Amino acid sequence: MNVERMIGRIEKLAKCSRSMRGVTRLSFTEESEQANRLVAGWMQEAGMQVRWDALSNIIGRYEGTDPDARVLLIGSHLDSVAEAGKYDGILGVIAGIEVVHAMHESGIVPKNPIEVIGFCDEEGTRFHTTLLGSRAIAGALREEDLQARDQEGVTVAEAMQAMGMEPDHFRQAARNPQSILGYLELHIEQGPVLEEFDQSCGAVTGIVGQSRYEFRVEGQAGHAGTVPVRIRRDPLVGAAEMIQAVERISLENEIVVATVGKLVVHPGASNVIPGMVEGTLDVRSLHDGTKQRVLFAMIEEFHRIAKRRGLVCHFRSVMESPAVICTPQFVETIEAALVELGMKPLRLVSGAGHDAMAVAPITNIGMIFVRCREGLSHHPDEYASPEDILEGASVLLNVALHLTT
Repeated sequence: MNVERMIGRIEKLAKCSRSMRGVTRLSFTEESEQANRLVAGWMQEAGMQVRWDALSNIIGRYEGTDPDARVLLIGSHLDSVAEAGKYDGILGVIAGIEVVHAMHESGIVPKNPIEVIGFCDEEGTRFHTTLLGSRAIAGALREEDLQARDQEGVTVAEAMQAMGMEPDHFRQAARNPQSILGYLELHIEQGPVLEEFDQSCGAVTGIVGQSRYEFRVEGQAGHAGTVPVRIRRDPLVGAAEMIQAVERISLENEIVVATVGKLVVHPGASNVIPGMVEGTLDVRSLHDGTKQRVLFAMIEEFHRIAKRRGLVCHFRSVMESPAVICTPQFVETIEAALVELGMKPLRLVSGAGHDAMAVAPITNIGMIFVRCREGLSHHPDEYASPEDILEGASVLLNVALHLTT
C-alpha cells in the first residue's frame, strides 16, 4: 500500500474546488467533472476499466478470474458540502483505488470482480437532495428527484443536460442485486470515539435513521418600541423555548440526538418584533421506534408552547430514512482484519448518513471508520493522518481479499 500516493491524490482532488477556503465541489459542475477526470486516470493506472453511469457515478472495474461471479463494490462520494475538508467521502474512493492498485502491482487477481465507485451528490448541498448517485444504483431514484432545484432555480435534470447527460436515462444506473456480492465503504469517522480509544480504525455496526422537518412559528409582528412585552405574540421567543425543549427531551433520551440547525427570522429588522420564524429539526437514532416517539414528543411540545403563547406552529416532513444495520458477516470480517493488524475489534455507530445506507436495500454492506482529528468534519480543518489512512486502507484490502479470493 502506498500512502504517499493516496495523500498526493487527496491533495490534488482538494484543488477541484469552487472556494478558496476548504473544498466546495458541487454535483454536475466543472469542479466535479475535473475531479472525475482525475479519478478516472487513477483508476486506469490501477488496472481498471472505467465508465460513467447514467447519474455520472464514476466506476472502475478490476476483472476477476470469474467475470460472471458477483461483483464486490467499494465506494464513497466525490461531492462536498460548502467549504468542506479534504477527506470526507474522498478518502473512501482513494482508498478503494489503492486497494485495487496494490492488488494489480502484486499480480493478485481475485475470483470476484471488484468495482470502485465515486458517487455523485451524496451530500445534497446543491439541490438539497441526498444520495442521488447511490440511490440511482439501488434503483430507488425517482423521476421527481430530478426536479429538485438549486438556489439559482436550476433542476437536477437541467444540470445533467448542461453536462451533456440524458436525464431520462437515469434508470439505467440501477444495478441487479443478484449481480452484487456486497458493498464496502471506508470513511472518516466524523466523530471523537476513535480518538477517545486511541485507535486508527473501527467497524461500523449501523447507520442511524433520520427524521428531518421544517417548522414555521407564526405570531404577530409589531413595533419594537410601542408594544408591551407582556402582550406580545413573539414567535422568536416561542422558538427559543421550543429549542430548549428539544435539548431537554434529547437529554432525557440519550440514544437519540436532535438538532435545530437553521433559524430564519421574519422580517428580520432590529426595530420590529418578529412575525414569523422558520427553522429545521433533525432527529436521529439507531432505534427507529424510539426516534419516532421522541420526535412526536418534541412536536407536541412545540404545539403546547405555541398555544400557551398565542402562536401557531406548522411542521413539514422533509426527509425520513430508517436506520440501517450493517451485515453481521461483514462486521465480523472487518473486526477480524482489525485484530490481524494489531487493533481491537472496536464497534461504532454512524450518526451521519452515507452512501452505504442507500445501497443496503440491494446488497450486504460493511463500513470501516478511520480516525479524524478531534472528530472534526465538514470543515476546512478536517484531517486524517497518513498513518491512520494507511491503517484504514490496509483493513479495507484485507477485507476485500477475504471476500473475493
